[in-house]
Amino acid sequence: MSALLVAAIDFGTTYSGWAFSFEHEYERDPTKVFAKNWSGGQLVSQKGPTCVLIHPDGKRLHSFGYEAESKYGELALDKRHKQWFFFKRFKMSLYGRIGIERNIMLEDASGKKLTAKTVFALSIKYLKDDLIKMSEKRLAGAGIRNYSIHWVLTVPAIWNDAAKQFMREAAQDAGILKENLTIALEPEAASLFCRHLPVEKCLGREKISLSKFKAGTKYLVLDAGGGTVDITVHEVMSNGDLRELHKASGGAWGGTKVDDAFENFLTVVIGKKAVENFKQHHMEDYIDIFRDFEIKKRETAPSKDSKITIRVPVSLVEMAKKTNGKPMKQSISKSMFKEKLSLIGDKIRMEANVMKGFFYLPLKSILDHVGKLLSEPQIYGCSAIVMVGGFSESTILQEHIQNMFSDLKIVIPEEAGLAVLKGAVIFGHNPKMIAERVCKYTYGTDITHVASPMCKHHRKNTRPDEYGEMRCYGIFEKHAKIGQSIRIGEQQKECLSWPMYDDQTSVTYDIYASSSVDPVFVTDVGCSRIGTLTIPISDTSLGRERRFGVSFLFGGTEIEVKVVDKTTGEVTIKTVDFLG
Repeated sequence: MSALLVAAIDFGTTYSGWAFSFEHEYERDPTKVFAKNWSGGQLVSQKGPTCVLIHPDGKRLHSFGYEAESKYGELALDKRHKQWFFFKRFKMSLYGRIGIERNIMLEDASGKKLTAKTVFALSIKYLKDDLIKMSEKRLAGAGIRNYSIHWVLTVPAIWNDAAKQFMREAAQDAGILKENLTIALEPEAASLFCRHLPVEKCLGREKISLSKFKAGTKYLVLDAGGGTVDITVHEVMSNGDLRELHKASGGAWGGTKVDDAFENFLTVVIGKKAVENFKQHHMEDYIDIFRDFEIKKRETAPSKDSKITIRVPVSLVEMAKKTNGKPMKQSISKSMFKEKLSLIGDKIRMEANVMKGFFYLPLKSILDHVGKLLSEPQIYGCSAIVMVGGFSESTILQEHIQNMFSDLKIVIPEEAGLAVLKGAVIFGHNPKMIAERVCKYTYGTDITHVASPMCKHHRKNTRPDEYGEMRCYGIFEKHAKIGQSIRIGEQQKECLSWPMYDDQTSVTYDIYASSSVDPVFVTDVGCSRIGTLTIPISDTSLGRERRFGVSFLFGGTEIEVKVVDKTTGEVTIKTVDFLG
């Protein structure tokens, strides 16, 4: 790959951003990556909120980020917001879904629906266009051709193949060329960035450098973002490249869980109906109170014991009184927080342990999971935990990790929130630095074969085909097994494929994934159909005698398939369709 510019888009649950570097900059210093600073109100952040405002026609983007939040607030003041589409933190709609379809719908802040593909594509297009404008300024106004840019789009490593394909297609709808787009896994990108830094902060110890880690060193990358916590474990190879030791894991334990706990707190204090009415009739103030909470959340430290003050909009105080028929102070005095909370003017004053309590559930989930992971045999000897992602900047999370895993080095880069984004740019310049990955599932295809006396398959899976030949159906043909280490570009065993009928114009495989090491049938427990592979047959003259060699390539961030036409010798690289 040779491109004038490598550009990365880190599309996060809570915050998104872009970064880039020119080829000559990367060659001089891989960490020399330019990223935009975003600002809104009192907040100045390294990335902007993942919020998008779309015109009432549902087709045109009005604004993104802080600008979208502010404009939607203005529309809400004028009671004109309900005809507009406002989406926030919508990335999590793709997490954990088994059957993602191209036409899935998203519900906006006021309950209206729009296709997810439209929302994602318009957001990516905004980030793409914004990046191009800035990069052209660096070139003194000279234009950059589309084919001169190689784009990298980040996704969580724990996402399934369908979610990755959905993001790829949304990026293509946003105007990014298919052949100029690479999908990067977020914790891997962060790991690459940290490997290039000269020194990094190590909690409780002197500064260290991951770039100095010797061959055989194992370290865990904890990518704690807004929506998900994404974990991978790397080992340094003899040539300095990295290999994955354990399949990517994690869960929906990101920083937004703290925000959810705060909203639940408001619900406990003034009631669910009052909070819903406040959100519906005073969206601009609802946005503001969470902006203020975001500042307080970042400032909260484990050692903090002084009371925390959060500004409360007058509209919330009035709505609580109108909905409940009593002043908000009286609602507080009747709540479970009455001894730890007070309302003074337009401010809520809470004891520090109330704020710290908002962190409880995500902290417990993260600590339990990391502890279990570190007990796995293949991770034995892990020497460090590298904390990246916006939530990793929380001193509460940092201190709990340090206390729980005191025998390990806890490493935090200076720009923990930008590690994924800047690392994605490095990955775009040199994607082969992650040399080996571990299969998350056992992958296979649904095949049939001629039944024989030696066949041990159950009779219920055997029936005659249209030529009267008895065949066994629904057999799981394994191509890679769960936990298997696979090098980039490593070709799995070749399987022969042929049409079942003489006039067949394509061969279609159903692709399956299983949580079992050795499934027998595609109907086994833990096995599910995840996609299809189609091999077109342009010349049907050979009928059922036509043969194709099929080899899967699992080592990259996306699954590819090598297909060899045994008649012509033609080799093509196919992709699996994971979207219904």
